[in-house]
Amino acid sequence: MALVDAIEEHDLDPGLREKVQFFKGPLGVIPNSVRTMAYRPAIAEAYTALNVAVMQPTERVSSEFKRLIGYASSFASGCMYCRAHMILASERFGASEERLAAVTDFEDSPCFTDAEKAALAFAHAATAVPNGVDEGVARRLKAHWADEDIVEIMAVISLFGYLNRWNDSMGSALEDLPVEAGERLLGGTGWEVGKHAG
Repeated sequence: MALVDAIEEHDLDPGLREKVQFFKGPLGVIPNSVRTMAYRPAIAEAYTALNVAVMQPTERVSSEFKRLIGYASSFASGCMYCRAHMILASERFGASEERLAAVTDFEDSPCFTDAEKAALAFAHAATAVPNGVDEGVARRLKAHWADEDIVEIMAVISLFGYLNRWNDSMGSALEDLPVEAGERLLGGTGWEVGKHAG
């Protein structure tokens, strides 16, 4: 039920096509979401640059954990497209089977540190509508993370706020690799391809 068909890779603006090759590393594909943004190349280019900046690992917030935050935010928003993408990316960036399975029930899992649990709880609260970040959520987050880390974590959540709205509203068709990852890794979480069928 895609609202707008994705532009074929070979039909992308040549300069943009070179920049969006970045997505093949974390996802194995150039997402259909980016290929629909490409109707306005400046939007796709700006989004790609933001994604590169936000998802780079740092000393405290790893590539793997950033993808798990993206998954948690997408889970909280209900975006099936981004859930499939982020469970795939989390796996590709080294998340263990145990962490992948426990990310939806992180509070009771020994797979996550107290700091990670605080960040994942923040992701859920920040994604909620109306926003659920209150004094308790903030205090818990600040007990484990420095200000620069919180900015990084919030950037991931915000990036997925954009993507969740884009993909749910546009009905972006899921590509084969994320569909396979969703079917393999998201059983029992309520995940389905739904309106994102290709």
